[in-house]
Amino acid sequence: MKFHYPNGKPYVPKTNSVEPQLKQFKNQTYSNRGMTLEEDLNETNSYYLERKIAIIHKKPTPVQIVNVDYPKRSAAVIKEAYFKQASTTDYNGVYKGKYIDFEAKETKFTTSFPLKNFHPHQIRHMEDILKHHGICFVILRFTKIEEVYLLEAKHLLAFWARMEEGGRKSITKQEIEDLGYHIPLGLQPRIDYIKVIDYLYNLS
Repeated sequence: MKFHYPNGKPYVPKTNSVEPQLKQFKNQTYSNRGMTLEEDLNETNSYYLERKIAIIHKKPTPVQIVNVDYPKRSAAVIKEAYFKQASTTDYNGVYKGKYIDFEAKETKFTTSFPLKNFHPHQIRHMEDILKHHGICFVILRFTKIEEVYLLEAKHLLAFWARMEEGGRKSITKQEIEDLGYHIPLGLQPRIDYIKVIDYLYNLS
């Protein structure tokens, strides 16, 4: 079955080989370097779910099916499909009766976070969440220095507005440090963002 990204580029799944296995073994340390932000957050959310702390899930990526084969009347085989561009943010769920909605992004830069990592439809979605008094934020990771921050959506929206008014097209790391909250990487959970939510909204 063929999958394509929204730009038409074919999706190539990761292959099993000796090198990734060695890399995985090498990365079995406390910091667990090498894991993506998505993997770390999925582990964190599983930890929350198993311990009945919160119910947070990653939203599935919409898929558009373009070619289906019917070898049998009772069975259909998808031959070709495209990943659609997600219409909202990556994660949502419930914590202590509060609706949680957030986006997760990574960058290789060390002194700033490019705003091009976000899409206008995501910004509009975050604005809607805040209008309905939901808890909305972004989790940002500087991959080269292994630092993770939680930045409230209201601040991201302000930086986005600054860009639209002709200002800089990124958020400086200093601005993220000043307005956001550093989340140290742990073991269980990996990225304990609930602690920040407890602090910000007095939910502990």
